[in-house]
Amino acid sequence: MSMSPTDRLSIGQLAERTGLSVSAIRYYEAQNLIEAERNAGGQRRFMRSDIRRLSFVQITQRFGFTIEEIRALLQTLPEGRTPNKADWRQISRNIRQHLDSQIETLEKLRDNLDGCIGCGCLSLRNCQLYNPQDKARSKGAGPRYLLGDKPELS
Repeated sequence: MSMSPTDRLSIGQLAERTGLSVSAIRYYEAQNLIEAERNAGGQRRFMRSDIRRLSFVQITQRFGFTIEEIRALLQTLPEGRTPNKADWRQISRNIRQHLDSQIETLEKLRDNLDGCIGCGCLSLRNCQLYNPQDKARSKGAGPRYLLGDKPELS
């Protein structure tokens, strides 16, 4: 059975299309990530565009975005109409910088994990060269060199 773009989906249909449980959809609704209308019988009815919204939620959560961050991104989309390609292109630009930063951090971790990461442990011979007397500490707590600080070689 084919649906028109204006047909509303039941919560069960939305769960089937997104792979999410009904309880997860209710949670995302409670978090204002999607909004249901109620039919005459009080049953939830969702727009077809909510399939894309919930798919976006699943993807961005895997990227490490919080519910609050996802909500802020989704609030840039139009209410009352199905988001179009331009709308989704704009929202994707908003997350590109975050993803680029994550990729850079992961590459640094991969490339430097076996060396001094500026954490202050001073337990490796490399630490004597790259972080003598825990100089990285002056830049803050944590793995300073993986966070983007550069070792100051004397």
